[in-house]
Amino acid sequence: MNRPSINKYRHAIAALTLGLLLMMSAARAEDAVTVNISLKDHLFQPAELHAPAGKPIVIILKNLDLAPAEFESHMLRVEKVVTGGGTITMRIRPLAPGRYRFFDDFHPDSEGYLVVQ
Repeated sequence: MNRPSINKYRHAIAALTLGLLLMMSAARAEDAVTVNISLKDHLFQPAELHAPAGKPIVIILKNLDLAPAEFESHMLRVEKVVTGGGTITMRIRPLAPGRYRFFDDFHPDSEGYLVVQ
């Protein structure tokens, strides 16, 4: 085989591989479960979220207070600041069943739980 023919096959294989990876990523994103939560007067509402085990989770947090807050969870490995009146989105890996604590690092008394079943 000559050189241009080999390169043509390499490009085709690379394109096919990239296409398959993109399809797998899209399928995973479709499987994600979205939960919404708000923060008002330094309290999470609702204080307990529920999600199925083994699926990626997307948490959307809306801060209804004027002051910034910091969503933090050692168990979920998340630490993210949300401005006053702002909204953040956090993507969480698939989790095993359990109860995962989170809190506002600027107001540690405010806490909530993600219950995965």
